[in-house]
Amino acid sequence: MISILDLRARIGAGSLTPRGAIDLCREAIAARDPAIGAFVALDPDPAIPDEGPLAGIAVGLKDIIDTAGLPTQMGSAIYEGWRPRADAAVASRLKALGAVTLAKTTTTAFASLDPTETRNPHDPGHTPGGSSAGSAAAVGGGMLPLAFGTQTGGSVIRPASFCGCAAIKPSFRLIPTVGVKTYSWALDTVGLFAAGVGDLAYALAAVTGREGIETEAASAPRIALVRQDFAQAPEPAAEAALLRAAEAAGRAGARLVDIALPPELASAWARHPEIQDFEARQALGWEFTEHGEALPPRIREHLEAGGRITAADYDDARRHAHRARRVLKALFEEVDVLLTYSAPGPAPATLASTGDARFNRLWTLMGVPCVNVPVPGEGLPVGVQVVGRFGGDGRTLAVAKLIEDALRR
Repeated sequence: MISILDLRARIGAGSLTPRGAIDLCREAIAARDPAIGAFVALDPDPAIPDEGPLAGIAVGLKDIIDTAGLPTQMGSAIYEGWRPRADAAVASRLKALGAVTLAKTTTTAFASLDPTETRNPHDPGHTPGGSSAGSAAAVGGGMLPLAFGTQTGGSVIRPASFCGCAAIKPSFRLIPTVGVKTYSWALDTVGLFAAGVGDLAYALAAVTGREGIETEAASAPRIALVRQDFAQAPEPAAEAALLRAAEAAGRAGARLVDIALPPELASAWARHPEIQDFEARQALGWEFTEHGEALPPRIREHLEAGGRITAADYDDARRHAHRARRVLKALFEEVDVLLTYSAPGPAPATLASTGDARFNRLWTLMGVPCVNVPVPGEGLPVGVQVVGRFGGDGRTLAVAKLIEDALRR
């Protein structure tokens, strides 16, 4: 994979120019993307700034994020060829930092469940995940150093686990969603994919203007091992990855404890789909009403289900979520982070499904930061998920970096 920190170090040392760094990505895309299919559009002649903390960094943006210079087609024939007049807030920020928004990456239709044609960079017969399929595959396949996606259920952390790259779903609204096609306004969160946790921390600090994003964990961080029993058991590979990560963290000085999540969190987890589908039916109301026949089957099914959810049921689900957030906040008084599964197992051997988000959706609903850390091993990639308190993105990244470093040693 291509590291942001490595590129920036080489540019700083004068051994690589920003244009040279962009050309490296262009060459990698030309060589690898025909077998992966991570991109829907490439800028043939982008402006390449020489200055800025992200100068020389080529970025991919999920194709629900508006870009004035490239089409934004939402993974749907309804928007084929559509070009926004303005960049989304995050795209504008990236350009101000010197980054090159080189590509639009594939997304499932409106960031839902109907798969893209993108293949997993580690095995073309396996899904790359969804809905941020292209962003995960572009980074995991060594074609871009940085890509952006969104998560409503598990669409950042799960594909990162399947494609073997690091990723963060930040605290809710840390990155603005202005100019991002909404699926669920209470859940949608813009996230980042990169080669390693240090790369994530560097990019997130730049994009959010928060120079204090930590990269070093406090000594002996308190880590709670969480298995989310209400979400059913994972595959053996996911359990093995969790144990390897926990053992590595222990060797690095972390204090670990196994905990069962309080019942309020299980209740909120069960109600995530009601919030998601109720809001999606309104957010995509025009598309459903005017172009329902053009929608692929799975998103159409979810929008139909959303129309059957009453406002009373939606409000009740939101109350359960609010109670769960209070309970989770109290839990973080006792520990620094939670360590759990990123996905049920490696990427399934199919292109007809994007995988299961059951180990992700609670944390999206809670609005807390989550980091995928790849766990080295045999076969297809498997990651673990480090979950922190709301607003504690720096600490979450710092503990994730400690685990990543310990696994590499």
